[in-house]
Amino acid sequence: MGFKMGIVGLPNVGKSTLFNALTKTAAAQAANFPFCTIEPNVGDVAVPDPRLDKLAAISGSKQTIPTRMSFVDIAGLVKGASKGEGLGNQFLANIRECDAIAHVVRCFEDGDVTHVEGRVDPVDDAQVIEMELMFADLESIAKRRANLVRKLKGNDKEAKLQDDLLARAQEALENDRPARSVEVSEDERKQWNMLQLLTQKPILYVCNVEEENAAKGNAYSEAVAKMAAEQGAGTVVISAKIEEEISQLDSDEAEMFLEELGLHEAGLDRLIRAGYELLQLETYFTVGPKEARAWTITKGTAAPQAAGVIHGDFERGFIRAETIAYDDFIACNGETGAKDAGKMRAEGKSYIVQDGDVMHFLFNT
Repeated sequence: MGFKMGIVGLPNVGKSTLFNALTKTAAAQAANFPFCTIEPNVGDVAVPDPRLDKLAAISGSKQTIPTRMSFVDIAGLVKGASKGEGLGNQFLANIRECDAIAHVVRCFEDGDVTHVEGRVDPVDDAQVIEMELMFADLESIAKRRANLVRKLKGNDKEAKLQDDLLARAQEALENDRPARSVEVSEDERKQWNMLQLLTQKPILYVCNVEEENAAKGNAYSEAVAKMAAEQGAGTVVISAKIEEEISQLDSDEAEMFLEELGLHEAGLDRLIRAGYELLQLETYFTVGPKEARAWTITKGTAAPQAAGVIHGDFERGFIRAETIAYDDFIACNGETGAKDAGKMRAEGKSYIVQDGDVMHFLFNT
C-alpha cells in the first residue's frame, strides 16, 4: 500500500535541497530504513517508528521492515504553470498522481539566493501555487462536465453523481476556495476521490528557515502556520541547509550536531511523520522470529481490509484476527506473556484496527 507525497514549490525556495537531503539520508540509513530510487525524482523512505525496534528486540526478530512513504520531487512550478508555462502541464500531471502535497515555502532571507518574484513572502508564494492548481482544476472540470452531457441526457445515475460533485467543486473554485473545502458525504467519498482534482489533495506546508531558526521558526513561518490553520492544513519547520549537512554525517555525529542546535530529531523525520499524519494513516505490526514488520493502513480500516494489505487472500478468506495492543505486548514482554495475562483478543470482521496493534490473521485459503 504505497503513498506518495509530492514536493512542490517555486524556484529557489530550497525544495531540491530538501529532496536531495531526504534521499541522501535514506540511502545512508541501515537496513532498518531502506531507500530505493523508483524513478530519478522519487525517493522511497521509511517512516520512523521506534516501536518497531522494541517489538523486534522482544521477539528476537532477525529482520525489521518499516512502513514506507514515497516523496516525489516535482520541479518547475511557476506562475502560469496551469497554462503550460515552464513545464507546467507535465508537473501538474505528476501532482495528480500523488496522495498529498508537501509545499515548500521560503521563510529565510538570503541576498545570494534570488527569489523568483524578487521578495520573500511565503504566504504569497503559497497562494501563487494554489491559484495555479485551482486554474488547472477549473480547466479539467470544464472538460469533464462537457464530456458528461450525453450520459446526463440518458439519465445515467453515475454520470449525474459525478456531474453534481464536479459542479460543487467548480462553485468552490470560482469562489477562490480549493476543492478540499467541499463537504462530501461518506456515500459520495469513493466517487469524489476518483475525481483526482489537484486542490482536493491535503497540503503540508514545509517552512524552510535559516539554521538559527530551525528549532522554533521565525516570523515568516508563523505567518504560514496561521494561514495553514485557517485552511485546516499542516505545517512543519525545517532548515533544508541543516538537513543537507546531516545527510553527510553518520548517526552519532548527526545526533551530536542536532543537540548543539537544540533539536530533538532531524527535520526530515518530522516531515515524514507529518506527511503520514496528514494522510490519516496509522500502523499495525506483525511480529515473529523471522521479521517484525510495520504495515500502513488508513485510520478506520476494518480487520479484513487491514489483512488485505498483506495479501488479498488474507482479506477474502478472513476468519479472525488475534490482536495484542502495543502497550500490552511491551508490558507483558511479548506474545506469550500477553496470552498468559489475557491480553490477546480474538477480533472479527467488524473490528477497527487501532494504531500499534500487533496482529496475527487466521484465514481460509
